Amino acid sequence: QVQLVESGGGSVQPGGSLRLSCAASGTIFSIHKMGWYRQAPGEQRELVATITRGGSTNYVDSVKGRFTISSDNAKNTVYLQMNSLKPEDTAVYYCNAEGRSSEWARALFNGWGQGTQVTVSS
Repeated sequence: QVQLVESGGGSVQPGGSLRLSCAASGTIFSIHKMGWYRQAPGEQRELVATITRGGSTNYVDSVKGRFTISSDNAKNTVYLQMNSLKPEDTAVYYCNAEGRSSEWARALFNGWGQGTQVTVSS
């Protein structure tokens, strides 16, 4: 069983910064990819950024140059540094991880955290 726990959300003014963290724990053999997704009220979930075990990153165009995703593979942790925040960044941010369980069958998993609220307003 794999658990993902996010932290670091909050309320900031436009132009401010936040750093989100997500730690995966449990029966993990390896994590292949971790990422952040967000969902604003009344809208569909949107990919924000992903990072593979090898360090390859991908970002939605609207956050390029402002957000940076990073990871600590030894700690099974992913971070999202968010700078120059805008009101349109307001959403619930969800952590995602995919990999293999350390249990006998080493089955694939794809898990989600509970979400953390990010609010950008004056």
